[in-house]
Amino acid sequence: MINRKTFIAVSCASMLAGCAGMVSVSDKEVVDILKASFSERSIAKLDRLDQSELQKSCSEYATKELPKPLRESLEKTALGSVKYPADGKYLGDWKNGERVAQSGRGMQFSDDAKTVNGGNCYACHQIDQKELSYGNIGPSLWNYGKLRGNSEPILKYTWAKIWNSHSFNACSQMPRYGDAGILTQAQLKDVMALLLDPGSPVNK
Repeated sequence: MINRKTFIAVSCASMLAGCAGMVSVSDKEVVDILKASFSERSIAKLDRLDQSELQKSCSEYATKELPKPLRESLEKTALGSVKYPADGKYLGDWKNGERVAQSGRGMQFSDDAKTVNGGNCYACHQIDQKELSYGNIGPSLWNYGKLRGNSEPILKYTWAKIWNSHSFNACSQMPRYGDAGILTQAQLKDVMALLLDPGSPVNK
């Protein structure tokens, strides 16, 4: 039977030996392992594992603060990618927007290319106060328009945030609905109406 000091010493030695035996793995090797373990099904292809330069930067700084110059550069590039409505009209039909927000369909291996994508907004946000189940990764959007109004700056900010969320938060977890082609421009206008139209349940 060993005493407590001996036990601790042996445990620490074992831990150090284990760390010394750890093998360093490169980013490329990690990607290769991921791709080797991923099976393409329907519309879910291997290219989903390819990271953009922004995603690579956010992965590199996942456990430490993103340097301010890099963050500002990434956000500036993201904001520059935003395509605002050519007709200058930002708001569609909030009823359609609610359907888009509630739908989680599209872009899954069980879908096909003809499946209409949803926004799945309720997975991360509270939108309607009556909603019983919603995510809290993102802030509550209830009363979004009531609190902010629908001035030109608010319209442009909200559109840009939905189009490419990285415009205002370089490593945002929110999908790039417009930039990544997840939602159409008509769907984006409908979601905008859901958030900003005074008649929407969001603003009641």
